[in-house]
Amino acid sequence: MDADVAQILSGIGPRLREIRRSRGLSLENVAEQTSTSVSTLSRLETGHRQPTLELLIPLARIYRVALDRIVDAPGTGDPRVHLEPRRQTRGGVIVPLTRYPGRVQVFKHVLGPRKPQLTSHEGHAWLYVLAGTLRLVLGDDEHELTPGETAEFDASVPHWFGPAGDTAVEILHMFGPKGDRAVARVTS
Repeated sequence: MDADVAQILSGIGPRLREIRRSRGLSLENVAEQTSTSVSTLSRLETGHRQPTLELLIPLARIYRVALDRIVDAPGTGDPRVHLEPRRQTRGGVIVPLTRYPGRVQVFKHVLGPRKPQLTSHEGHAWLYVLAGTLRLVLGDDEHELTPGETAEFDASVPHWFGPAGDTAVEILHMFGPKGDRAVARVTS
């Protein structure tokens, strides 16, 4: 067996144990839900049983993860294939859709209710509302945007954005450093 393949296979058991424990499940819970014996699951987690698709597919379903997370498939380099959501300290979740340092960055945000706190910095921002109602504060002006609406602004203007009410808002956020701006070549 190829050394790289052997290394990937040896990591599956500990990864399965970590995922199961993070879900607060016992071997007995998982065995019941997958119709797999506790002994088989234990041997799989300790590396004493070779992982097969027949074993991994039901586990992926119960743990609600992609098979490539269990197997730790090599990355493709495309962040859209292996999205890495991150919780923000001020509330909400951010998912980077691009990774181009020094160029325009694209993020998907799900923002929960929070108090406005104005910020300013170099760059240019574009927002597109996917779901919910967005409250955008730009200096002394306030705006409410609904799904399908956009905003574009200079990030050096004190600004804040979040949900307009008590429910989350989902947006696409593009940010260009150092004043980079989008150039519209086609309009209708």
